[in-house]
Amino acid sequence: MKLKTTEKYGPEADAALSLWVKLARAYLSFAKKSHDSIRSFGLTEPQFAVLETLGHLGPMTIGILCKKQLVSGGNMTLVVDNLEKEGLVHRTHSKNDRRAIIVELTEKGQKLFLETFPKHAEHIVQAASVLSPEEQETLSALLKKLGTNL
Repeated sequence: MKLKTTEKYGPEADAALSLWVKLARAYLSFAKKSHDSIRSFGLTEPQFAVLETLGHLGPMTIGILCKKQLVSGGNMTLVVDNLEKEGLVHRTHSKNDRRAIIVELTEKGQKLFLETFPKHAEHIVQAASVLSPEEQETLSALLKKLGTNL
């Protein structure tokens, strides 16, 4: 059975709609691979994102974590609470501003980050390997251009 297409809004609109559908499908496929990889470590995606951010950038406030992850403070507090219960992060008051809370990896959190991130990165490399390095670079530049101009 042949599916109907939406090619009826004019060449420019048809091209943009086709691009949108392809971007959405590619993102969903990529996200599923990433999700499956992260779940295999016994973590949620927000938990892994916090471990990854702290593992690469070091201790920071919840506010900065929110900006890095593009999430709300309430959601981030819950994620950090759960990671703290697992002994993966701990909070301390900033020496410069007692109102600011610094989040950092514990030894257990650092160990988990060092064990899981390389495996996750390999899953991402494998997923992207359908494109040559040059194609990956071109696509990355195009997506950056698209994302910064919306």
